[in-house]
Amino acid sequence: MSEVKSNPREEVGKTNDTELVKRLLIEGYGYAPDLTYEIRGRYHKVYAWKPCSLEVKGPDRQGVYFGRVESDGIRLSIEGSFLVGPKATKNVVELDDERARRYLAGESVEIDENLHGWVIVKWRSYFLGSAKAKEGRLINYVPGDRRLRLDL
Repeated sequence: MSEVKSNPREEVGKTNDTELVKRLLIEGYGYAPDLTYEIRGRYHKVYAWKPCSLEVKGPDRQGVYFGRVESDGIRLSIEGSFLVGPKATKNVVELDDERARRYLAGESVEIDENLHGWVIVKWRSYFLGSAKAKEGRLINYVPGDRRLRLDL
């Protein structure tokens, strides 16, 4: 019998944000940075920060955009992948130069691994964000305004 996984989005507002995000990070990537997490808005965007005693005047909101709670896990932003990736113990896919270039240009790329779900994408020592692994491909989630332009 296969285990039916719950939709993490259904837990938003019922579970402490930091606890929920840390659990999803451990389940998905094997590591969760010791940060404070807040889930905001109807798109379940996750913001992360490290509390400090420095008082800063300005907007009430804190943190860097870290990722998004999806129905099947957590999709990391490029910044989120930099924070989690170096200590992640699972679901990290390393791309060669050509596939990394195509991925950063917005293409979905083939992978050898038989993975399904959210993965961290790595090229050399750099973390490029996260993608959805499905049927031997990485489905691209690099935002349009952050994509590389490939000269053909």
